[in-house]
Amino acid sequence: MKIGWWLAFMILFLCGPAVAHEVRPAYLELRARSDTTFDMMFKLPSLGGRPLKVSLVMPEGCKVQKTGAQETPGAEVIVGQVVCNATPYGRSARLEGLQNTLTDALVRVVQPSGEVATLRLTPEDTSFSVPKPTSRLDVFETYGALGIAHILTGFDHLAFVAGLLLLVGTFKRLLTTVTAFTLAHSLTLTAATLGLIHVPQAPVEALIALSILMVAAEVVALAGGVKGPIADRPARIAFTFGLLHGLGFASALREAGLPPQEIPVSLLAFNLGVEAGQVMFILAATLIAYILGRAMRLPRLTLLRVAGYAIGGLAAFWFIDRLGAILTA
Repeated sequence: MKIGWWLAFMILFLCGPAVAHEVRPAYLELRARSDTTFDMMFKLPSLGGRPLKVSLVMPEGCKVQKTGAQETPGAEVIVGQVVCNATPYGRSARLEGLQNTLTDALVRVVQPSGEVATLRLTPEDTSFSVPKPTSRLDVFETYGALGIAHILTGFDHLAFVAGLLLLVGTFKRLLTTVTAFTLAHSLTLTAATLGLIHVPQAPVEALIALSILMVAAEVVALAGGVKGPIADRPARIAFTFGLLHGLGFASALREAGLPPQEIPVSLLAFNLGVEAGQVMFILAATLIAYILGRAMRLPRLTLLRVAGYAIGGLAAFWFIDRLGAILTA
């Protein structure tokens, strides 16, 4: 069954957001000295060169004391202490201002024994009960949800996957292509997160945008009757570019941080979350595009051309923007 022209409709719905992974998750770590005193490290991602305006509000009777701040590439790191007159465990705290952003936040509470409680906040849910140490299942759920959220808001990765869907032609080729892409970015995601490979992030992000641009160019060429190397061997190309995209995923996971006691669990959960989100996107894109295709009955080649230019326009913007960031760094 041919799927390319059905997917072309979906690309039009991806053209609105012109951002990719510019907003990383915020990260709050509270390291307990006792039941009432905590060392605080709060990493706030930057947008447009300015850190997000998000602050920690602890339960009544607790005081948040900022002792220093440091600017890092893409974020501001605030350090300090939280001192309470009674244990805050089980009481409500919140991240004030997170509701005005588009990013998630990870909260980790580390006990003197090394036990870690981890939870995830969103702009829709900014409050939390100060957690005690959690189980591996809690860590798995938190990082799995983070992986899903990351891929579904990573418009550059979704644009690349959409371009591949337009080129593969049949569901059999789609299966092998997506499997190759998944295997490749899982390898580099794991290796980079564990520190086995070290690659500067800015060039990686620029090359990811370039890979999307190359796929978009082939979609336009296919609309003109020319079958390029990506359309001819999509699985091989998807594997090659997948290695690059995995480095982009690893950057987000490093920004969020991994609980030292549960690195294998959190890494596996994040990886599975990314794959689950990718499958959700493919299924939703195919279904919606099929429905729209039946309703509008537009020529396949016209749709491919429009989709190719839409993806290419976004990719060109991302590439120029990221290349400019490298040159002005």
